[in-house]
Amino acid sequence: MKLNSIYAFALVAAILTGCNQSKTNESGKESADKKLVIGATMLSMQNEFVVNVSDQMEAKAKELGVELITVDAERSALKQVEQVESFIAQGVDAIVMNPCEVEASSPAVKLAMDAKIPIINVNSETSTKPTAFVGSDDTESARIAMKYIVEKLGGKGNVIMMHGYMGQAAQIKRDKGAKEILKANPGLTLLAEQSGEWDRAKAMSLTENWIQSFGPKINAIFAQNDEMGLGVVKALEAAGLKNKIIVVSIDAIPDALQAVKKGTLDATVYQNAKQQGGMAIETAIKAAKGAAFEKEVLIPFQLVTQKNLGEFLK
Repeated sequence: MKLNSIYAFALVAAILTGCNQSKTNESGKESADKKLVIGATMLSMQNEFVVNVSDQMEAKAKELGVELITVDAERSALKQVEQVESFIAQGVDAIVMNPCEVEASSPAVKLAMDAKIPIINVNSETSTKPTAFVGSDDTESARIAMKYIVEKLGGKGNVIMMHGYMGQAAQIKRDKGAKEILKANPGLTLLAEQSGEWDRAKAMSLTENWIQSFGPKINAIFAQNDEMGLGVVKALEAAGLKNKIIVVSIDAIPDALQAVKKGTLDATVYQNAKQQGGMAIETAIKAAKGAAFEKEVLIPFQLVTQKNLGEFLK
C-alpha cells in the first residue's frame, strides 16, 4: 500500500512537472516569436533623400522580420517630439529618429531614454546624445564640395552658399565645413548666403534674386543639398548663365546624378542613403535585444563628377 502511494505520488509529480515545463516552453517560444516593433519619425517625406533613407529602413525591417511604423514630422520638431511620445505610449521596442533640429528635437531623445527605450538618430544629430547615431560627417561633405570649387576656380572667385533648413545638424555642419575651406583660400569671396530650406522651388526663387543682385559677379554656387542644387541650375539655365557658373551640391540623389551626366550640375557629393537606413534598423534591433552595437556609425561621403559617375548610376 505504501509502495503504491509512493508510485502514485511520483506519477502525479511527473505529470505536473511536465505540464509546467510545457507551459514554460510555450511561454519561451512566444517570447522568441514576438515581433519587434520599431517606431521611426522622419524629418520630411517631401525630401527625396529622406525618402530614400526611409525606403531602405523599410526594406531592412522586412528582411529582418521586424515591424516598422514610420511617421512624417513634416519639418516640425514639436510634432516630432509628440510622435516620439506616441511611440513610447505604444510601447515600441526601439525608436529611429531623423531629427528636424539639433536643439528642438532633443527633448524627444530624453523622453525615450527616460522610458528606457533605445533611440537611434539617423542622418542628423541632436545636442542630447541618443543611444546611437548612424549617418555621415556633414562637415566633411562641405569640405569636399568646396575643395572642388576651389580647384575649378583656381583658388580665386566669388562664391554663394545656399543653406539648408536653419538649425538642422546638416546645415550647421555643412556651413562649418564650407567656411573652413573659404578661410583657407583667401582668394575666394563669399558674396552671399541664405537658406533655401532644402527645397527645389525655394532655391530657384532665391537664385533668381541673386542673379538680379550680383549677375556676372557670381562664379560658383554651393547648395547644401541636391534638391536646392537642382533649383539653382534651373534658375541659371533660364537666365542663360549656367555655362558661366559652377554649381555643386550634396546627396547624389537620382535627379542630381542625371544632371551631372548632362553637365548641368558640375558635381554632387554622394551620401549613402541605403547604408544609413539599413544600419539604423540593424542598430535599433541590436539595442532592443540588448546585444552589442556601435554607438556611432559614420559612412564616408564621395565626390561625384562625370569622371566617376558610372560608379553611382544604377
